[in-house]
Amino acid sequence: METATPANLANELLSSARVLAWSVREVLEKTILREVAGEKLTFPQIKLLYLVAHTDELTTVGDVAAFLGISNAAASKAVEKLVRRRLLRRNEIQGDRRSSQLSLTEASRRLLDAYEAARDRYAAKVFEQFSEQELQRTAELLDRLAGAIVGHGSDPDHLCMQCEIYYRDRCRFGDLGRRNCFYQRRKSERHVRPAGPGGSP
Repeated sequence: METATPANLANELLSSARVLAWSVREVLEKTILREVAGEKLTFPQIKLLYLVAHTDELTTVGDVAAFLGISNAAASKAVEKLVRRRLLRRNEIQGDRRSSQLSLTEASRRLLDAYEAARDRYAAKVFEQFSEQELQRTAELLDRLAGAIVGHGSDPDHLCMQCEIYYRDRCRFGDLGRRNCFYQRRKSERHVRPAGPGGSP
């Protein structure tokens, strides 16, 4: 029997990782999105809504551009579409007319609740063949593998936004990959915002 070399093992691992990532995005997540929103919402749009949800209403158009990997102009158009559909609210930042702050509407909050409920149901069916211990060990291993990849030569000051709609308060990947969490930074900024006129935040 041929002994696998490290290169062969690495190729096997990378192939499996790509198949897993494709399966999650193209099958699981898109199936759930169609169930909840039909063809009315794209996955980048629901990602954008989750970005706003996870940052306690401190998201700006510049954040959207960085998150989606698009230009500020394209991000502004993406935001405008959701504002017109009443899934996002946009407020001008005091003292800076070029910037605006984004927040969810009641409609988008209901949509995200429905998405998460459908995701939980679908995941329960998909993963029922695995034990809790197997799933926990796999999650930990995936974090370790991702951390090993980005941690090797990674800029420790880089802001990480990679968990997208799967934000966790305690991110093992952030620790292992030496990444600074965008969401955690936004949460900390929320608590140190300067007071407005009259002393109100």
